[in-house]
Amino acid sequence: MTTTIKDEEIPQYPAQRTIYVVLWALCISHLFNDTFQSLIAASYPLLKDSLLLSFTQIGLIATTFQFTSSIFQPIVGWYTDKHPHPYLLPIGMSSTLTGILLLSLAQTFPLVLISVALIGFGSAIFHPESSRIAYIASGGRFGLAQSLFQVGGNVGSSLGPLLAAILIAPYGQKNIAWFGIVVFCSILFMIPIGRWYARKLEQMKQPKKMKQKNRTAENGMLPKYKVIISVAILLGLVFSKNVYTVSLTNFYTFYLIEKFHVSVQYSQFFLFIFLFAVAAGTIVGGPIGDRIGRKYVIWVSILGAAPFTLLLPYVNSLWGTCVLTVIIGAIMASSFPAILIYAQELVPGKVGTIAGLFFGFSFGVGGIASAFLGGLADYGGIELVYDICSFMPLLGFITWFLPNIRIK
Repeated sequence: MTTTIKDEEIPQYPAQRTIYVVLWALCISHLFNDTFQSLIAASYPLLKDSLLLSFTQIGLIATTFQFTSSIFQPIVGWYTDKHPHPYLLPIGMSSTLTGILLLSLAQTFPLVLISVALIGFGSAIFHPESSRIAYIASGGRFGLAQSLFQVGGNVGSSLGPLLAAILIAPYGQKNIAWFGIVVFCSILFMIPIGRWYARKLEQMKQPKKMKQKNRTAENGMLPKYKVIISVAILLGLVFSKNVYTVSLTNFYTFYLIEKFHVSVQYSQFFLFIFLFAVAAGTIVGGPIGDRIGRKYVIWVSILGAAPFTLLLPYVNSLWGTCVLTVIIGAIMASSFPAILIYAQELVPGKVGTIAGLFFGFSFGVGGIASAFLGGLADYGGIELVYDICSFMPLLGFITWFLPNIRIK
């Protein structure tokens, strides 16, 4: 039975110590969730061939998934800030399970769109609620908690292409259904997390005498308009990061196939290497931000990637391309934990809303970029995509306008 609490009883402070068991459980849950999501992008070459799809249709599939997730994530985050529901995680994963099974059977383009929409809806529930639980379990080490949570998702994203190369590409679309067993197991895995969260909510019903003793941003002196401008800047940074990242996660295999004439299966292994580098970079950004400040991490992770992205289109070596994408992925991935915690420090007490907004915006940008880049690839070729996207990290210069908030 779902537990709810009233607005005035909502927990807005973390535990007194870091609850690593919960953080690692969230990390593994995120790994499961994003593995299933990444199967969508990893299955694009197979779907393109079996259903005779264009690059534009591939972009629309990605757009449907991203938009479903992006629209609902801020709504879920806003609602659960007011009415936390400890067992939303297994409910969201059930939607993912339905989408995975439907995708394995889809023989028409509209049915593919419905299946990825269901997976996107599951993601919309998972991310803001998991981010809130990570915040509560952080013990004040917000960056570390967010990095641990997000690295699970990035490892899962890297596993999707590898599993697709081993289990789906050689045998066909119907093999996607086997992942339904893992989805069902992950639903069972999330139930203990919900129980811990429910117990924490019960403890927090006592609390008007309990106060947050952990570190928070010294942002009380910031005028409201500066907070709004700062959040807009952070969203702009997410935009620049995600447009470039989408060009790799959704179209990297096509780029390698066209430019270096590798097989579909071989290209999936290179996508796995890139996504694993993203996972490695994610674990770094949060803890460093806890120590030296989020703004410095954001500077390096966005603008610092620009020299490598600008060089990538001119590299004519397969392994040289692989090395550059590993560097780019690791550098850029460190930004999101820092950006998200920076925003939560700017707007205290709205953990779910901010998580939903930034995860949702991230997915939405990915959806728009996928559709646009798919059309661009149809029009001018896949290499044109990387010629244009190489300039996106230069938008990192707007980090200059962020205030220097201090951590107590």
